[in-house]
Amino acid sequence: MRILIAEDDFTSRKVLLKFLSEYGECDVTVDGMEAIDAYLMALEEDAPYDLVCLDVMMPVLDGYQALKNIRDIEREKKIPEEKTAKIIMTTALNEEKNVKKAFELGCTVYCAKPIDMVKLRSTLEMLGLI
Repeated sequence: MRILIAEDDFTSRKVLLKFLSEYGECDVTVDGMEAIDAYLMALEEDAPYDLVCLDVMMPVLDGYQALKNIRDIEREKKIPEEKTAKIIMTTALNEEKNVKKAFELGCTVYCAKPIDMVKLRSTLEMLGLI
């Protein structure tokens, strides 16, 4: 599995990287623009990401903007729905309006911080990634 982690907080990034490295090859970015660049590069290399973990509050472009851009790219390139990346939003923003916005933009799962690794593992199983 190919995994992209977009997280500006060092501790959160390190925890996710350590956990997800057990399941696949991980690339890490620290803002939304880098995440979009990495996503495009992976597509160009014909090695797309299976899973993208996006923090919402990041510099340059936030997670919502990155999510919208990634879904727009997938539509533009006519990637079939079953081949699109599974996108997990990871954030401390747990208000209903934030969750609703993320799903409207096309996220697969919304994961509140601090991330419960047992729940994350079961989410990955539910998504058929592990």
